Amino acid sequence: MFKWKDEYSCNIESIDLQHKQLFKLGNELYELIKNNKNHDNYDQIQQILIELKDYTVYHFEYEEKLMKEYGYDDLENQEIEHKAFLDKILNLETKDIDEEQLNVMMDMMMFVANWIEKHIVKSDMKYKEFFNDKGVY
Repeated sequence: MFKWKDEYSCNIESIDLQHKQLFKLGNELYELIKNNKNHDNYDQIQQILIELKDYTVYHFEYEEKLMKEYGYDDLENQEIEHKAFLDKILNLETKDIDEEQLNVMMDMMMFVANWIEKHIVKSDMKYKEFFNDKGVY
């Protein structure tokens, strides 16, 4: 379901590799939903949630540091979007995952898909040319 395409590339190798990790996590969720709807997936959901949170913290810090270093004008909007994503992840942690497994997995998967569509494809593409002009690839 989550397939990397060239159009998702920011033309910055390190960021593209990080974004591909999000696709990997989205695929793990998709496979879990597709193959194990009636099974107890609590441990797998918890693991993906931990990985998603760790990914988010690392990736956002990396992007924001790069933006600060090079004086990217839209840093504030990126920080706002990043905070909203992290807040969503933290909110998922508070849900009763054991009782609502399918709903939580669907919520997580849809959130990842929306993030790719709205943030990576739109917001992150705005900095592609900026960083490439600065020699960052």
